[in-house]
Amino acid sequence: MPIVAHTNLPTFQRLRDEGEEIIDPNRACQQDIREMHIGLLNMMPDAALEATERQFFRLVGACNQIVQFHVHPFTIDGLKRSPDAQAHIDKYYESFEQIKRDGLDALIISGANVTQEQLPEEAFWQPLTEVFSWAREHVASVLCSCLATHAIIQYRYGIARTRLPSKRWGVFSHTVTDRSHPLVAEINTRFDVPHSRFNEVFQEDIERYGLKTLASSKDAGVHLAVSEDGFRIVFFQGHPEYDDISLLKEYKREIARFYRAEISDYPVFPENFFNSIAQDILTTYKNDLIDAKALGQPLIEFPEKLILAHLDNTWRDTAKAVFNNWLGKIYQLTNQDRRKPFMEGVNPENPLDLLK
Repeated sequence: MPIVAHTNLPTFQRLRDEGEEIIDPNRACQQDIREMHIGLLNMMPDAALEATERQFFRLVGACNQIVQFHVHPFTIDGLKRSPDAQAHIDKYYESFEQIKRDGLDALIISGANVTQEQLPEEAFWQPLTEVFSWAREHVASVLCSCLATHAIIQYRYGIARTRLPSKRWGVFSHTVTDRSHPLVAEINTRFDVPHSRFNEVFQEDIERYGLKTLASSKDAGVHLAVSEDGFRIVFFQGHPEYDDISLLKEYKREIARFYRAEISDYPVFPENFFNSIAQDILTTYKNDLIDAKALGQPLIEFPEKLILAHLDNTWRDTAKAVFNNWLGKIYQLTNQDRRKPFMEGVNPENPLDLLK
């Protein structure tokens, strides 16, 4: 079944308004269907906090229809929040202490913005590693997104990410490199994924430590990889959860930063994202904005409405398929007691052996 609206989190109503099927707890209680409890450690900055909720909730809700999904958002210390964002967290998020008491079947860790050169210097580093260490003992599988991938690979394997010459930004084609792995079963062997990052962990580095690459791109590097056991940690270096407008919103924010002189260069287009019509509209806007800035005029309105009709989402179906494979395997391997990571007989060091 779809996601259960087990709290008053506004994201549930927003998804209903968008046509997603969300069921209320009373209806859920009348169904003799197994529950699965998925944690979402949301570390994204304030502007993307609620959008990140919706993005991952959609992917979970599109999965196995014989399960009731309960998604539990929480966050950690060390992330600066505005009063409004903190109020949202205080009202709707669970504490990590509550998560530990109740247990989880799976955990998703979002990306985050960084302010330090080295990840261990970030204020959120210690709280993040505490969550991950707990999850390794108590959760069947942890899925890491972008910055979380870099942080957990460094923490667990000692592999530091590398600063790229320029931002890896856009939508890139990827190829499945291990078609036998159950996480990529029956998905497109070539598919797109958005990326948005300044740093990278390279394939040769992670494979040296026994991690397994499942999908990569000649232009964007590794997107999907798993830990040496094949399942306990899933690494996304890209952003398959992104909406079709996510890169557009980032581009708009970068333009505003240029106008405020926070960056010196006007932002380039995300690669392989805007078609020729959208590029023409945005080039005209760029010229008008640069003129307005030179004259000391207010920031002119971004032509977002003119662009929306020219955006294509070429990654969501594959993202849903990978999530469905991931949660489907968790369904097969986990104990019905959410406080226990696996059913009896599963070897945590090689959990997929039971499914062969």
